[in-house]
Amino acid sequence: MRYLMLIAGQAADYATADMSDCPTWRDDMLRRGVLLACEGLVAAAEATTVRARGDAVLRTDGPFAETKDQIGGYALLECADLDEAVEVASTDVERRFLTKRMLGVRSRSTRSSS
Repeated sequence: MRYLMLIAGQAADYATADMSDCPTWRDDMLRRGVLLACEGLVAAAEATTVRARGDAVLRTDGPFAETKDQIGGYALLECADLDEAVEVASTDVERRFLTKRMLGVRSRSTRSSS
């Protein structure tokens, strides 16, 4: 099953973090065959929110969530079950000070079957 691991923390956590060992975890998980994708995200202040309202499309700066934690990255995992996904998240010691939220991914085809 696929799991989306959202990596979240406060802005101060990211500012003081030493992420130099992150490639080690990424390479280890690639070798294990459980990591499908892993990326960092721009700061929330640089993001854009898009909302459709009838025929109008609203585009605003943000998101500016009512929370101190901001999502700073993600990893898409292919694991046997949630227990394995949690184990994979726990081995990410380079980002141990950040919260990791595990979300199961529902598989839906995004390609036409022509």
